[in-house]
Amino acid sequence: MMYGREDSDSAIVASKSANKVEGATAEPMERRVEAEGKAITSATCRTQGRESVSPGLDRLRQAVREHRKEKLTALLHHVDVDLLTKAYHSLKRGAAVGVDGVTWEAYGEGLQAKLTDLHARVRSGAYRAQPTRRRMIPKPDGRERPLGITSLEDKIVQRALVEILNIIYEPEFLGFSYGFRPGRNQHDALDALWYGINKTSVNWILDADIRAFFDTVDHEWLMRFVEYRIGDQRVLRLIRKWLKAGVMQDGILTATEVGSPQGSVISPMLSNIYLHYAFDLWAHQWRQRSGCEHMIIVRYADDIVCGFKHERDAKTFLAEFKERMERFVLSLHPEKTRLVEFGRFAAKDRAKRGAGKPETFAFLGFTHICGQDRHGRFLLERRTRRDRMRSKLKAIKLQLRRKMHASIPEQGRWLGRIVRGYFAYHAIPTNTRALSTFRYFVTEAWRRTLDHRSQRAGVTWEMMTRLARQWLPMARISHPWPGDRFTVKHPRWEPSA
Repeated sequence: MMYGREDSDSAIVASKSANKVEGATAEPMERRVEAEGKAITSATCRTQGRESVSPGLDRLRQAVREHRKEKLTALLHHVDVDLLTKAYHSLKRGAAVGVDGVTWEAYGEGLQAKLTDLHARVRSGAYRAQPTRRRMIPKPDGRERPLGITSLEDKIVQRALVEILNIIYEPEFLGFSYGFRPGRNQHDALDALWYGINKTSVNWILDADIRAFFDTVDHEWLMRFVEYRIGDQRVLRLIRKWLKAGVMQDGILTATEVGSPQGSVISPMLSNIYLHYAFDLWAHQWRQRSGCEHMIIVRYADDIVCGFKHERDAKTFLAEFKERMERFVLSLHPEKTRLVEFGRFAAKDRAKRGAGKPETFAFLGFTHICGQDRHGRFLLERRTRRDRMRSKLKAIKLQLRRKMHASIPEQGRWLGRIVRGYFAYHAIPTNTRALSTFRYFVTEAWRRTLDHRSQRAGVTWEMMTRLARQWLPMARISHPWPGDRFTVKHPRWEPSA
């Protein structure tokens, strides 16, 4: 939603709306402002000894808080051996290897000596970034997404630098930005969108998608944005090295003049910095200048949803949004960017015009639908996207074929983990039918697999019902109602909220 942070010296920060109940829109502030002198909770993880990784990071936090408008010119010394060690242990153990072919386990042999050498190379400037290995990942719509897999040492240094950049930029990022930020996830973005649509007079939704964002990020603009806050030339050189390292695909090295590898550790942070200046600050200022009533914004990486009360405001915003993106060498996807009549009055207004049911839109894996509760009142329903479910089921069937001759307990344990992981994300209110459908088709795929591994009589559904009851979790909602979770995380009862 459209939230900002309080700062009396800046024209880009949100002002709080009135705390009246009648006709009040969702407030633009999403977090309570810390009281003056109140300690800020540390964003760094702690080691097994429960001590901070580096006291220097605490001093950096203090400097960032006291000098919000100044460039930070001495940062690289925070990338010490301890921070590199923490970065190494935070990486995924079984992740795909880069062009160096080094696995997490292999690098762990003689770890401290290797990290000491890596630290020395980073400090002296002898460190060289390696090309990313490109791997094409199929998408639900049949197309492929290029994924960049970085080398292990690049991952370690990038992860350490992200720790520092988080300290610098978290106070800067606005409240409606949710992607790849500490303490925020997809469900926080979904909750904010649900709360905004249900609690405000939103009648039009702009579902915007930036075309091939990670592949078209302009390096010159990105470095200009980074230099607003970072003046340490050694850090800037590190970022340029990663951007210019090139891409290796099928043994062919290609230079990279634009883009940031999707899948690298540093790319999510760089994308947030880019869109913070290219979109977030502009959208916040646009709302203030236009006096647009009940405008909501939720951004997760390059997926953006905006809500408006009036169609004219939505169309004006969309036209200026396109111009804004073109200025920063980006463009909106013509097919995925849509203006949809959506909200509590959409069904009634469309019925009067004979226009049929309100259209739907998709965000973060869910289709959003104008529905009604048991009392006939407007209710935003969210259901798992059908194409995403089909894609997941197709992958499960393929894996089941490979596990065809494994024992039933082994298959059951594996399928149980898959279904539990799927439910952990998708088990939200109003999505029970999709959960039951997914569980049914997983059970059916399992039955077919068991039926094909022998020529004896077919496996009955009675048998499969017992197996599913034993190994697969039931379809139950595990997430609270988004309004409840949103108000707990962002309470409104304090005068400063």
